[in-house]
Amino acid sequence: MKRAFFSGVLFASISCTSYAQSVTLYGIVDTGVEFVNHVGASSQKLVRMPGNSGLVPSRWGLRGVEDLGGGLQAIFVLENGFNTRGGDLGQGGRLFGRQSWVGLSNSWGTLSFGRQYTMTAFALVDNEIAGPAMYSLGSLDNYLPNTRADNSVSYKGRFGPFTIGAMYSLGRDSAGTGNSPGQGTCAGQVAGDFQQCKNLSALLRYDTPHFGAAASYEEQRGGQNAAFNFFDGVAPAPLGRSGKDIRTQLNAYTKWGGLKFDAGWIGRRVEPGEGGPASVRSDLYFAGVSYLITPAFQIDSEGFRIINQQHDTRATMAMLRGSYFLSKRTLAYVQAAYLMNSTRAAYTVSTGGAGATPGTGMNQFGAMAGLQHSF
Repeated sequence: MKRAFFSGVLFASISCTSYAQSVTLYGIVDTGVEFVNHVGASSQKLVRMPGNSGLVPSRWGLRGVEDLGGGLQAIFVLENGFNTRGGDLGQGGRLFGRQSWVGLSNSWGTLSFGRQYTMTAFALVDNEIAGPAMYSLGSLDNYLPNTRADNSVSYKGRFGPFTIGAMYSLGRDSAGTGNSPGQGTCAGQVAGDFQQCKNLSALLRYDTPHFGAAASYEEQRGGQNAAFNFFDGVAPAPLGRSGKDIRTQLNAYTKWGGLKFDAGWIGRRVEPGEGGPASVRSDLYFAGVSYLITPAFQIDSEGFRIINQQHDTRATMAMLRGSYFLSKRTLAYVQAAYLMNSTRAAYTVSTGGAGATPGTGMNQFGAMAGLQHSF
C-alpha cells in the first residue's frame, strides 16, 4: 500500500512537471512620497503616498508557456495589481485585475481569451516616453493607463517590421466593479441585447531599430449604468445603449543610441446615445524626449496639451523625470510636473488616486520621489 501510494505521488509530480513546461513569477513594487499643491477650491497642499502608481503601477504575475509541438505554444498570463502603500488590491478589488487570459501562439501570431489590454495600450507601449507614470497622459485622460476589457477575444501578430492586432469584447466589465475610472459599470452579455457594453479595437504598428509609428482605433459601446468622463471637472454623464466612446490614435518615435524622441495625437469622440447630452470631442497631443546620459542615469521630459471645445476646457502640462539605476532591478527616481488649466477646467496633475483635484481654473504642481524594484 505504501509503495503504491508513493508511486502514485511520484507519477503525479512527474506528470505535472511535464505539462507545466515553463511558469515564471514576476512583478514590480513601486512607490514613494508625493507633494501636490492647489488641491480643492480652498487651494490646499497635499503630501501623501499615492495609491496606485509611481513610475508604473505595482503588480505581480504568473506567465506560463507550454510547447505543444509543430511551433504551437499554449500560453497564459495572470497579473495582479496592488497598491503598495496599503497592500490592497487594485482594479476594483479584482484578484487578477490587470490581466487574466489564456491563448495559443505560433509564427502567425497569438490568439487569446480573457481580460486583456485593448489595442490602444499596444499602440502606446514603447512609443510614448512618460508611460503609465504619475504625471503622464493619464493626468488628462485617466482611461489611457487602464485600457483593458473583460470577456475579450484578441489577436496580435508581428510580420517583419509590422504588427497588426484586433480585439473584441462581449462585455467589458463582467465583474461590475467599474472597468476603469469614469466609465461607470457596463457588464454587457445581456440576453436579447447583443450590442450593450461591447468594446472593439484595432492596431497597426511599424518598428525598425531607429524609427517606429503606430495607429489604433478603439470603440466602447454604451449600456445600462455606463458613463463617460473627460476628467476636466465636468461631471460624468450616462453613455446610453446606442452610445459610443471612440478614441483614435497616431504616434511616432525615433531613437539613436541613448536618445529618443516621440510625438502623437489621441482624438476622442463621444456620442452619448438616447437621452444623453450632445456629442463631445477632445484632442490630446504629446511630444517628448528621453536621454540615457550614463548607463546608470536617465532623464525624461514630455509635454501634453488637451483641447475640449464643447466643454470649453483646455490644459497644458510639462513633465520632467530623472531615474538612477542602483542595479538592473532597482532604481530610484524623482519626477515633477506643472499643469495649467483654462478658466473652466479642473484637470489634475496627479494620477495617484482621488483627493488631488484642483479648484476650477487653478494651475497645479506635483512632485514625487520614489523607489522601484522588479523581480
